[in-house]
Amino acid sequence: MVAGLNTPLIKSIVEIHMETEAQAIIRVETRRTGRPKLVLEDCSNNHGSLRISMLRKLSILVSPFANKIRNLLVPTLPKLVKSQLCPIMKASFEDMYADLLHLVRVPVSLSSDHLEFDLLSPIIRSNAIQLNLAAKLLDSQGNVTNWFNKSAVSLTIPTLDGAPFSLTVRQDVVNAVIVALLPPEEFMVLLDYVLPELARRLKSNIKMISEKAANQLQRTQIVKILTQKTPELLLDYGSAKVAQQIVLEVFATSEVRRPFFTLGIEANSEAQFYTKDDQLMLNLNEISSHRIHLMNSGIGLFNPGLLKDITSEILTSVLIPNENGKLRSGIPMSMIKALGFEAASWSLTKDALVITPASS
Repeated sequence: MVAGLNTPLIKSIVEIHMETEAQAIIRVETRRTGRPKLVLEDCSNNHGSLRISMLRKLSILVSPFANKIRNLLVPTLPKLVKSQLCPIMKASFEDMYADLLHLVRVPVSLSSDHLEFDLLSPIIRSNAIQLNLAAKLLDSQGNVTNWFNKSAVSLTIPTLDGAPFSLTVRQDVVNAVIVALLPPEEFMVLLDYVLPELARRLKSNIKMISEKAANQLQRTQIVKILTQKTPELLLDYGSAKVAQQIVLEVFATSEVRRPFFTLGIEANSEAQFYTKDDQLMLNLNEISSHRIHLMNSGIGLFNPGLLKDITSEILTSVLIPNENGKLRSGIPMSMIKALGFEAASWSLTKDALVITPASS
């Protein structure tokens, strides 16, 4: 024997790292029912994306064997992706879409009422999916009190700007939420017991109109406040106001039936949105009376503008705390936590409230 060659047997199957990219197209499909939905189609591997590498350094003898395995895999992979991976991708997409629609339809509790959303149509815009939603407001008995769907009111959808998702709610829907939380009401206040300084100043203002009427005011004097109509939300970029129509009456004592006068007041309050975890909160700041009308008077005709400042202060001290107490429960945004985020963030456009996950 001139020479001998000793080589170890292959102790294990050749270890290969294989990487490829699978792609599919998301389309909007209109079904026989007429309701469009998102579907996943044309699933395949991305040609030219296949990358195969050996995990172990092989000897010169074993390398051709490994290369032959690699060459066999290249034409087989597209069929493998089509038959094995694509059905999994399609099923996962359908599950994700169903979960998303379920989250969208979770009722939003508003005191005794609640708001529900439903899908109108999905739209694909650039690299984002937009779900156009209808909304309805229901009372405690489950009866629909207001519908919001397609409307002549336009809605500008802002870009995501890096946010994982956004919920854009039209102004009239937000206004309906505030109306549900702040229904019209009537209440009376013993002003001299609750706010004696304001009672003293009110008496001083009435004295300029009628000294006789001012002298009739006693410690049991009553101010009656009626929020006559539902509030109206006025939005602008970065700011919001709530307009209200209010009726205010002053009674000399708790025993008398007829008021000194009845004032109709058109007032605005600054509306401040903020978030607390996944709750959207709203707080009304001081109120200003920009129009005041004399509706009825038992002390003779007078210029109601004489009482503009004092009535604004009474409303700020009495009505605003009462309304903020009703708004304190907040508006739950369960979608935020359901999608894995801890807190919400908000912004305002000229016609909508935009809710996004808060950046960490």
